[in-house]
Amino acid sequence: MTARKTTARQAAAAAQEQDARALAVRVRSSATPADSKAARRKLDDLAAEAPEIAALAERPELRQLLEAVADGSSFLWSLIERQPARAVELFECEPEARLAELLDAVAAAPLGDRAALMGLLRRSRAELALLAALADIGGVWGPAEVTSALSSFADAAIRAALRFALVEAHQAGRIALRDPSDPETGSGLFVLGMGKLGAGELNYSSDVDLVIFYDAQVAPLAEPAEATQTFARVTQTLVKLLQERTADGYVVRVDLRLRPDPGATPVALSRDAAMLYYETVGQNWERAAMIKARVVAGDTAAGEAFLSELRPFVWRRSLDHAAISDIHAMKRQIHAHKGHGEIAVEGHNLKLGRGGIREIEFFVQTQQLVAGGRDPDLRVRGTVQGLARLAGAGWITPRARDELTEAYGFLRTIEHRLQMRDDAQTHSLPDDAKELAAFAHFCGFDGRAAFADALVRRLELVRRHYARLFEDAPPLASDVGDLVFTGEADDPATLTTIAALGYREPASVSAIVRGWHHGRYPSMRSSRARELLTELVPALLTAFAASGRPDEALFGFDKALERTRSGVALLALIRANPQVLSLLADVLGAAPKLGETLARRPRVLDALLDPAFFGHLPDAVEIEERVAQALDQAASYEDALDQARIVGQELKTLVSLRVAAGAVGADQASVVFTHIADALIRALFERVERELREAHGRVPGGAAAVVALGKLGGEEMTAASDLDIILLYDHPDSAPDSDGPRPLAPSQYYARLTQRLLAALSAPTGEGVLYDVDVRLRPSGRAGPLATRLKAFELYQAEEAETWEHMALTRARVVAGGKAFRRTVGRAIGKVLCAPHDRARVAADVKAMRALLDKEKGGGGIWNLKHAPGGLVDVEFAVQALQLAHAAKKPEALFTAVIPALDRARRLRLLSADDHEPLIAAARLQQDLTQILRLALGEAFDPASAPPALKLLLARTAHEPDFKRLEATLAETQKAARQAFKRVLAGLR
Repeated sequence: MTARKTTARQAAAAAQEQDARALAVRVRSSATPADSKAARRKLDDLAAEAPEIAALAERPELRQLLEAVADGSSFLWSLIERQPARAVELFECEPEARLAELLDAVAAAPLGDRAALMGLLRRSRAELALLAALADIGGVWGPAEVTSALSSFADAAIRAALRFALVEAHQAGRIALRDPSDPETGSGLFVLGMGKLGAGELNYSSDVDLVIFYDAQVAPLAEPAEATQTFARVTQTLVKLLQERTADGYVVRVDLRLRPDPGATPVALSRDAAMLYYETVGQNWERAAMIKARVVAGDTAAGEAFLSELRPFVWRRSLDHAAISDIHAMKRQIHAHKGHGEIAVEGHNLKLGRGGIREIEFFVQTQQLVAGGRDPDLRVRGTVQGLARLAGAGWITPRARDELTEAYGFLRTIEHRLQMRDDAQTHSLPDDAKELAAFAHFCGFDGRAAFADALVRRLELVRRHYARLFEDAPPLASDVGDLVFTGEADDPATLTTIAALGYREPASVSAIVRGWHHGRYPSMRSSRARELLTELVPALLTAFAASGRPDEALFGFDKALERTRSGVALLALIRANPQVLSLLADVLGAAPKLGETLARRPRVLDALLDPAFFGHLPDAVEIEERVAQALDQAASYEDALDQARIVGQELKTLVSLRVAAGAVGADQASVVFTHIADALIRALFERVERELREAHGRVPGGAAAVVALGKLGGEEMTAASDLDIILLYDHPDSAPDSDGPRPLAPSQYYARLTQRLLAALSAPTGEGVLYDVDVRLRPSGRAGPLATRLKAFELYQAEEAETWEHMALTRARVVAGGKAFRRTVGRAIGKVLCAPHDRARVAADVKAMRALLDKEKGGGGIWNLKHAPGGLVDVEFAVQALQLAHAAKKPEALFTAVIPALDRARRLRLLSADDHEPLIAAARLQQDLTQILRLALGEAFDPASAPPALKLLLARTAHEPDFKRLEATLAETQKAARQAFKRVLAGLR
């Protein structure tokens, strides 16, 4: 009897103690409804239908809480309305005990019934959501208890879903579990919880960040070769069980994008592949993410072994300056879009905004990365725990610890209230002032003013601590907005920032930059390259945006990074020399053709490392040396052709870059382009002769020379000019066949020499094409032989050549061959030009040719710089007509380049000042513009579709304030030149 009484008293005492721990008894709610009448009406309507709710509503503190929920959260109120009895049970239970029961029920979930498992998980999640919210709003649980409960339930749900997925794979014969009743142990598959889940700090309506790996050496696979497919299917089942929405709702949303290079890897990745990734191309943001990594499901032993092996990647004993700079840059990438740039109230982002949750987390993680390698005590996952450890180790003051801990708890509580309203993953406060005032009541404040005061005070405090931590960080090139490129999915705020900068395809831009960060190109696989990249991304995007063609500029830079091997050198150069970035942006934006060349030949960018780049153009001797050095390295004749193409393209591109940068004038560039062509022709001519001699010997007493015509002869080459050349040769009349192993007749020998030279210059190899070559200016044009004997050339010029052929010879220069024979050829050409010419016939022939060109090619407006009335042809024809008409008496009038020839004609009084001025002006302006257009475009120039940056470059080249004024000047110049051309011809009659 006594024993029974004792038991009864103990039971009564236990019941009384349990009642004292019940949620309803512990409620200390300070939340209030903004619209009391509407909230009271909602509660009374429900109480009329559910007597158990009416009983709760009789208690003032519970009525206040229920009215606050009715007014502030449509999601929570719907849960109470659907199952009032469940809500009453939660008020009457001990919340900690009820949480344990929910976790036990999930742990004991059925493994063979998908529908039953999905229903259990979703109903349990709904009950937990209501329990946690009531305990939070009622002041029963603080933020630490709420996040812990949410994290514990997520852990349990993930484990239950994974157990089901593993058993299903076992039953399908894809894996052979050691113990199907304990499927996780020994499975080889493990799930890492990342972010807030890993830290046990899950948001009220957060995604769960999961990374799933498997150890192929442990996994009991039926077909080891199909490990990836098998575990990918397991992962897909896991995700579907957790996030598929049914009539009971969902459990959690799953995000798998924190795995290594998510755009290029399966959803389940082998631990060996993951380890290789982290050890070779792992980024600092991934190190920071791994601080919070925790095995939440699967094979715990395999998972812990992986984390242990990964420890050196996360916790470096020493952190170099570049890595610290990268950490600073990571911080600076997360700012300054709406709600992020300045502290606000309406619309402020509690997570990413200034003074927000992310700054507190980053404050902790950054210092952990810096010091955790040397101090294992700092290697903790939780934010509050991290603050405590940092203070204990002397890295921060106790005051900083206490203030940031309090602010963190406050901000997390407000964040939870935001997410409770509609069960939405949001972090931004309402934009609307009335809506914000109502939300303030839901958070326990009297209104907007009190809420704003409390919020701003914490945000300012966090910002001050954060600013002190990073006060030594180097400044950004510009505060452009949110630029976050972690994970695989596009960050919405980042896309907004990119679009605001002027990019047409923000998603493509984001994907490209993420690819750089993931080390998908060899040039970006070193940690140093990615550290530099993190710091430079804002400046890169800003510079390319200013180019006028931001998407094309970025795509061109992407191609350069893809093909270069010196990513670190290039990025370090850009970081140290901002003018290089401006140059690249100008080139890629204004000169699409040059940008494509850079993408094909990124090794050219190495020359930017030369401090003299912006102020020095190589002279003819330097170019000869560069070409000779390149060809001397060739292992074979074919290799020599490749080397010629490499050095030629590099030299031409470097000159083009200088022109685009405004470092040298277009007129200077034409001479250097010509020197490059001369050097390559001479070098390849020597190689071709050597190859021919080895096969066919020499023609006794024979000699050959290459004659340059057109822009090559006039030393007016552009980046895209072809080569107008002819080959002349001579030999004794009695010369026998060549004296080599396979003799050739002299004419056949020099024809073969010409064919080989043309191929050496123009044939495509693995390194592309060096030049297009035109030999149509040889005697008899296409009908004549490729190589012409000098005597035949002289006879033809004296008896058969037409006026236009003699005009072409005014630009002839002998550029390759033996010195003696070159002089002989030069004298022969001079003799032709200095022979008497009928002035009237010259004038008539030139006029007829110009009329024909006007008819066939004169269209296209003023930007047909060569053939437009007053274009370059008019200028060239004028000077050539003067030379042919007067060279017999004044041979000093001859000069291959147009502008010096005009100056000579003026000095010799062959040309009046009134005609000299407009012709010189037209030559200079149009040659300069042609130079720019040839390096910038691979097609005709159309002002309507031309990049704005190209128009600006053209205006700058012409020393005009803008493109509109340039067009006016060009039209005036051409008009004056056409009139001068007509006067020159009229004066010859």
